[in-house]
Amino acid sequence: MGYLDNSSITVDAILTKKGRELLAKNDGSFNITSFALGDDEIDYSLYNENHPNGSQYSGEAIENMPILEAFPDENNIMRHKLISLNRNITKIPVLDITNQAPQLTKGGAAGTVSPKTKNYGSTVAAIEPGGYLFTVADRRLFSNFSATGQGAEQSGTQETISNPVAVSETVIGNELSFTPISSDILFGNKTQLLTTIYIEGRETGARAAITVTINKS
Repeated sequence: MGYLDNSSITVDAILTKKGRELLAKNDGSFNITSFALGDDEIDYSLYNENHPNGSQYSGEAIENMPILEAFPDENNIMRHKLISLNRNITKIPVLDITNQAPQLTKGGAAGTVSPKTKNYGSTVAAIEPGGYLFTVADRRLFSNFSATGQGAEQSGTQETISNPVAVSETVIGNELSFTPISSDILFGNKTQLLTTIYIEGRETGARAAITVTINKS
């Protein structure tokens, strides 16, 4: 990680592992259709309305802060995304997570998550047109981790991952389904395995997280 010189306007962009895979195909599959903005590195407590040089200097400390260099770890960057809301909206959108099954059993039935967004549009809770991002912190714990509702191409992999270290995976859709592994390998002498699934609305940026527990027996 490094810092960018904030004396000039700079755009620093890098590709994620998935982005590099699509670019390497050279078949037109690498196509940026949307983007997001965030302010993770901004400390708003530095805003000083009583600056001795006048109100025009209230944000001076914030404006002089160094900007973080781009890096592809979604767990440490873009955690606080900026959103654009209709002026008629007076409440921040939040996710309503239903049909969740955080307690699963090794080799047992799949769990599902069907999020809806509150304070979005004119309805009490609605599915966002762009769907949701579902990110699991440790993909190894599931033999299937897939989403439906936004096209099969974006529904993720349906296979067991045998990586020696935890790997994350993100899928796009309206509803998530995840099947626990049937093997004992990752349990060792533990009776439970835990991981976190992060859900984010692609239209509003509303976020939520659930902890999933897989019991050995």
